[in-house]
Amino acid sequence: MDPQLTLYLIQALNGLQLGLLMFLLAAGLTLTFGIMDLVNLAHGSLYMMGAYFAATFISLTDSFLLGALLALIASLVLGIAVEVIVMRRLYRRDHLDHVLATFGLILFFNELVRAFWGPAGLTIAVPSWLAHSVQLMPGVIYSAYRLAIIAVGLLVALFLAWLVTRTRTGMWIRAGASNRTMIGALGVNVQLLFTLVFGLGSVLAALAGLMAAPIVTVQIGMGDNILILAFVIIVIGGIGSIKGAFIAAMTVGMIDTFGRAFLPELLKLFLSNSAASTAAPALSSMMIYLLMAGILVWRPTGLFGARS
Repeated sequence: MDPQLTLYLIQALNGLQLGLLMFLLAAGLTLTFGIMDLVNLAHGSLYMMGAYFAATFISLTDSFLLGALLALIASLVLGIAVEVIVMRRLYRRDHLDHVLATFGLILFFNELVRAFWGPAGLTIAVPSWLAHSVQLMPGVIYSAYRLAIIAVGLLVALFLAWLVTRTRTGMWIRAGASNRTMIGALGVNVQLLFTLVFGLGSVLAALAGLMAAPIVTVQIGMGDNILILAFVIIVIGGIGSIKGAFIAAMTVGMIDTFGRAFLPELLKLFLSNSAASTAAPALSSMMIYLLMAGILVWRPTGLFGARS
């Protein structure tokens, strides 16, 4: 196969993998924001806690799958506890109170991690049964673990699509995003619905964290920067829309990956090698924010947000 085409295919897979990781994080955030009208800056901390839980349980059980399962259960319990103890007191307050309270949660979780796991970062080994490469076609060899991330992300996307569009719980979720007062009047337990949605969002964030853990360093504040991209994704896709979050995450993943891969060579035509290497990541990020700005000008509610 032509080397240039091989490079394009591999970068497309990298973009798909990044996009699906971002979708896992953004899906829970868009549900929380869209249904509960809650600006949760601490969502990235749940991503971080999922990674730390995974590092601990995988080490204790010596099994990646069992450790990941226990980490998701622990993250669900943590998410429900946070919703019951903190978030319920914020629903009737304005967004500034949401920002201040959840920023406080970021500081709390960062110090909690520092106290229990220490300031040094942790690493999680790729499971032995995925620590190899797979030949997808002649000349195209790709990491088995990254393919597993793609598969898990697609399965979760299909599950969420089924949950939201085909189940009674999904009907309540969609109704809650449209008019929470009405579904409360119809007898739906809105408080329990909010707890379930927040717990689901916590599990999705933790799943993204534990899947990313073997390819990044598990460290304090690891979810803070990625949270910004998650907010960009839900703004582009439309707050409360799972379909919008998926499409926006794929778009952002591809723009970021292809920009970082190919912009340096393009910029080297005009700049020095060091300047091109420095400018390319910044321009990749700028393209994402320019896309968001353009979509907001064209459609202020996002691609699939409800029209006012």
